[in-house]
Amino acid sequence: MSTVISPAKPSAPGVTRPGPRRRPTAGAGVARYRDALRTPGALAFAIPGVIGRMPMAMLSLALVMLVTAVTGSYGIAGAVSATGAVLYAAVTPRVARLADRYGQARVLRPQVAVFAAATAALAACAASRAPVWALFVTGGLSRATMPSLGPMVRSRWSGLLGSALLDAAFSLEGIADELIFITGPVLVVVLAAGGEPVAGVLVTAALSVAGVLGLTGQRRTEPPTAPVTRTYGPALRSPGLRNLIGMTVCLGALFVAVDLATIAFAAHHGDKAAAGPLLGLYGLGSAIAGVWYGTRRWRAPHASRLTVALAATVLGVAPLPFMPGIWPMAAAITAAGLGISATLASSYRVAEMAVPAGQRTEAMSWLTTAAATGTALGAPLAGRLIDARGAPGGYLFAFAAGLAAVAIAVLRRRNLAPSPGPGPGHPDMTACHPVTHNPSAESLPAHGQHARRLHRQRGRTPPGMPTQPA
Repeated sequence: MSTVISPAKPSAPGVTRPGPRRRPTAGAGVARYRDALRTPGALAFAIPGVIGRMPMAMLSLALVMLVTAVTGSYGIAGAVSATGAVLYAAVTPRVARLADRYGQARVLRPQVAVFAAATAALAACAASRAPVWALFVTGGLSRATMPSLGPMVRSRWSGLLGSALLDAAFSLEGIADELIFITGPVLVVVLAAGGEPVAGVLVTAALSVAGVLGLTGQRRTEPPTAPVTRTYGPALRSPGLRNLIGMTVCLGALFVAVDLATIAFAAHHGDKAAAGPLLGLYGLGSAIAGVWYGTRRWRAPHASRLTVALAATVLGVAPLPFMPGIWPMAAAITAAGLGISATLASSYRVAEMAVPAGQRTEAMSWLTTAAATGTALGAPLAGRLIDARGAPGGYLFAFAAGLAAVAIAVLRRRNLAPSPGPGPGHPDMTACHPVTHNPSAESLPAHGQHARRLHRQRGRTPPGMPTQPA
């Protein structure tokens, strides 16, 4: 297998890092997944990353079930969950910024300790039938401090692999997210069915602690800390990242509207229990297409892939308002999910290229915040339309939100390009622009107006761009 040599990156204080890292090149088909997972150190952080992300699909439902069991009010439970979701959306990118600056271990370990303590306090308040305000405080703090490991894991992949294998690695992460959102709620319901609603939040906290400790124990693959410099500025200065955030807000509204409308659709057709399998098929379609997406050796630039995948995701929603029954809906909603994994994988790839390497985690965390914001904004609007027009109203709202996302992606497509980053000679130049292998020409730092085509046209040097020997 051919490899490329990446320059040594600056080490975090007190951390010993290996010298030049050998980056595997991509095989063909399913072998791309094998090559990514066989990269030294990959499985050691990928598996804890999946375990630590389980709470992402569990905590909100576990919180609602616990507060409902204590107060008997879905309204109070929803308000506690919404409070926590808003705080989580505000906290997550700021925690990621600290992780970029000080290292993942130094940030995630204190955070998960606070999360575990807040969750234990919530359980204690529930067991003692504490006042509602105590449930708001502990429930909101628990939700707000839950570690978000998705951007942390993807940032590790970005530092470990060359660009040729990152599509496969990000596809794997997208597939893992789909499986998490399918299995996580089922696990919460099973725990609650045992007669102990508090078990859901406690198991969620235990999974988060196990995932964080496993991930942060892998110091060799931890991204190097970014130097304190004014060169970068806030990640939100990147026009491409801002456009991705707007697009992802619309996507969040689309997804929550499909969820709510599908529940209403199943109830309207006399089979409420069918909502779960139907939404599972939505995720299954995404996972199947995600496996295919990661096996391809793509020539199109990432912005083009993102636009096409997003259009497929939105067009897949268009037939849903017109489905006459459960079985036609099962086929239609499976097809509607086919574009999701490619959309999310491309979004994260564009986000991590839109900023210097020292801001990757923060940039990808903003997408998490954007999705949560879209969900919070879209849920009440879709709910009102469903109340007034039934499930078709919710699906049409989802389609409209998707069209808004497509409009942002198309009209602002030129902004979805890598950040220029620091110039040659900057102390973090190697961290921002790892050397990539080219058998026929010299490797180039990935910045400038034409960088979107760099991964597929390595033999061409944009005007005025310096070269480095491979």
